[in-house]
Amino acid sequence: MKIVVSGGGTGGHIYPALALIREIKKKDPNAEFLYIGTEKGLESTIVPRENIPFKSIHITGFRRKLSFENIKTVLRFLKGVTDSKRILKEFNADVVIGTGGYVCGPVVYAAAKLGIPTIIHEQNSIPGLTNKFLSRYVDRIGICFEEARQYFPADKVVMTGNPRASEVLGQDGKKGRQSVGLKDNQPAVLIFGGSRGAKPLNEAVLKSLTEMGSKPYQVLYITGDVHYEEVKKEVELIGNPENVIIKPFIHNMPEVLAGIDLTVARAGATTLAELTSLGIPSILIPSPYVTDNHQEKNALALSTHQAAELLLEKDLTGPKLIEKIDGILTNREKLIEMKSASKRLGIQDAANRMHQLIKELVK
Repeated sequence: MKIVVSGGGTGGHIYPALALIREIKKKDPNAEFLYIGTEKGLESTIVPRENIPFKSIHITGFRRKLSFENIKTVLRFLKGVTDSKRILKEFNADVVIGTGGYVCGPVVYAAAKLGIPTIIHEQNSIPGLTNKFLSRYVDRIGICFEEARQYFPADKVVMTGNPRASEVLGQDGKKGRQSVGLKDNQPAVLIFGGSRGAKPLNEAVLKSLTEMGSKPYQVLYITGDVHYEEVKKEVELIGNPENVIIKPFIHNMPEVLAGIDLTVARAGATTLAELTSLGIPSILIPSPYVTDNHQEKNALALSTHQAAELLLEKDLTGPKLIEKIDGILTNREKLIEMKSASKRLGIQDAANRMHQLIKELVK
């Protein structure tokens, strides 16, 4: 089977695609893959590093306000469709899967016009413009949140979950703890604001760092590469409590997550898929800077089921953060209830569900 995957712009679109590719390779070693992205996107460096054949097209996203740039985008889209048709024919694709980002637009649309079976995957509770547009042309739509179902044609939607969630299962949590210096005999909270970090979250942590030092739990605090040196200077002035481990970034996140009791994080779709797959309670601080405020909607999908607590960025302070962490980690009954609620929301066989969709379309 020859499978084309397209997705780009952010890790939230790329990593689920890579997880799906890895899962299919396990089940079908003879499957061939081609990834289509943009030359300037993260995918242009991440995908080739995974030894997956990569081709690029030139395309940009639409501006939400009227702009002359949108006319250029339409022209780029049309050229992108032509280029995509040529690539798909050369590869002789059996199926095309779009995992989000504007690059999927011309690729998946071209496949639909060529009569090649198509699937799009929506990770968030509110779809982006590209997936809303493509939903009219594709054969199937995989979703991760029930809240997303209403935006798509009902007969095309399948609840699949996020393929990335499958990759955090079976990890050695004890090994993950040891890799970052966490002890085995104390509860641990992971605080991180994504790969680039989140300045408001960093500020709240720094203001509560001294108080954290007196707590009966450990803190693994990931600053993000961009903020690490600045945070380090502040910590040198404040002092680094023994129970607080500070790192710029960790590359073995699935392994580390498996050993964590509570997470403080943004509400990106991939992060939430990983947390619910493992049944980890969370304090979610949605980024207010994303399209349609979708991270807050993602967070609500967990908090309304008692799997997470929602803390808006405008309400984030050092004392409030400590209060939220204490309220969960020092209350064993609440911690257990939140773990159970998180686990109930998790879809652990997401990659397999997506693979089944592909097999149904390609007979």
